[in-house]
Amino acid sequence: MAAGEPPVIAIDGPSASGKGTVAQGVAGALGFHYLNSGALYRTVAVAALEAGANLDDESTLSNIALNLRAEFSGDAVTLDGREVTRDLLADAVGVAASRVAALPGVRKSLLSRQRAFRKPPGLVADGRDMGSVVFPDAVLKIFLTASLEARAARRYKQLMEKGMDATMAALLQDIRERDQRDTMRATAPLQKSANAVLIDTTDMSAADAIAQVLALYRRAPRAP
Repeated sequence: MAAGEPPVIAIDGPSASGKGTVAQGVAGALGFHYLNSGALYRTVAVAALEAGANLDDESTLSNIALNLRAEFSGDAVTLDGREVTRDLLADAVGVAASRVAALPGVRKSLLSRQRAFRKPPGLVADGRDMGSVVFPDAVLKIFLTASLEARAARRYKQLMEKGMDATMAALLQDIRERDQRDTMRATAPLQKSANAVLIDTTDMSAADAIAQVLALYRRAPRAP
């Protein structure tokens, strides 16, 4: 981390591992800003689907990402001035986001936008390449994981609370496929950085996971 740069805590991990809940909890406790990179890619996917874009057309999708007119405020996301928060949870959007995120041009187009979230007093960023690519100088890197079954159960609970239909069988299959796409993609694949701390949240409450990350941050070099 360069002198004077706000500190970053990078929290990476597979789908439904608890990244968002933990990252938001840590950001709230520290008074830091929060970046949900997954929501950013899902918003690109929504824009692409609405435009009828070919999800394999890297040039078109990179242009969509570069010119994305989206705003993020807490859990709310707006695209071109209208709220799309609920749309981001749709299965089709999740699948499209995974495909879009595999394109190098799209990732490049969103890189500076993600880094712009780094403001005083600090940032907690969650995603799949926050510690490895976007913020390689993060003062603390966390890799969250959980069993496939626990992750599917969490996603099911999330969807039910929002009044959206889902089945456990479909969610298990979706997460398996998402894991494969994320780990096998050529650009910025999902992987644990060598200096990231592994936390398995399978049998851990969100509060305990948040407390563990906060304790690690307070012991991290150059942490306030």
